[in-house]
Amino acid sequence: MKIIEKKVNVETKMVQLTTTDERWYKIGNQFVPSVTWIAGFYPKGVQFYKWLADKGWDEAEAIKQAAGDKGSKVHKACEDILLGHEVKMNDKYLNPSTEQQEELTVQEYECLMSFVEWLKVTNPEVIKTEYTVWNQEHNYAGTIDMKLKINGEPWLVDLKTSLSIWPEYELQLSAYRHAEDEVCKTAILQIGYNRNKNQKYKFTEIENRFDLFLSAKKIWEHETEGIAPLQRDYPLSLEWKSAKQETKIETEAVEDKKVVNKKTRKYA
Repeated sequence: MKIIEKKVNVETKMVQLTTTDERWYKIGNQFVPSVTWIAGFYPKGVQFYKWLADKGWDEAEAIKQAAGDKGSKVHKACEDILLGHEVKMNDKYLNPSTEQQEELTVQEYECLMSFVEWLKVTNPEVIKTEYTVWNQEHNYAGTIDMKLKINGEPWLVDLKTSLSIWPEYELQLSAYRHAEDEVCKTAILQIGYNRNKNQKYKFTEIENRFDLFLSAKKIWEHETEGIAPLQRDYPLSLEWKSAKQETKIETEAVEDKKVVNKKTRKYA
């Protein structure tokens, strides 16, 4: 989701707009790249490219977009559940693509059902949800889905609605681990997971791959050198008047001046 920050210059009557998206976090006056953006520069592996070749570029992009929209709605609904709110089948959540509130689809609701099933089996203690962490040493930031205590141990858990765990997901969690003050275990929780016969979720502990994340960050630094959040200056207002309108305004100004002059001579 894009965020636009405005800075107004009264003297020049200009406004500066800084547009950010999921690639950047703004911490104080500093723009920091996101974990997901950096991790995306890690090679996706043979299986991903086979999938891409099978689907074709346009179809693959459409699938990824739909999956992203689904994931956003499901993430928000899962957060509501963690906060103790009841989520109904016809509740509406924001679709990032359409920027409209939409009811949960059957598939999205099934993801929530499997999430609640996992919560009932695991019975975790909720510490934090959807919070931003920042590694100042390596200058990156990201949003952690859940920090939970499971069997007395702190875990950082990333929710996924996909069927596969790509290597970049492991890098993301490793980066989160090294941006969190407390030493935590990390895991990916796949919900709506239909490859299991019984339970419709899969909980996978992730090993620390921080060295690979830093390697991906070096590639990111090389490939994105010189890139910064878009900033442009815009006038505070816009207007246009035709020649006829300009003539009318000038005529009215002259008439107003005549009236003022008459009044001035009269009072003098």
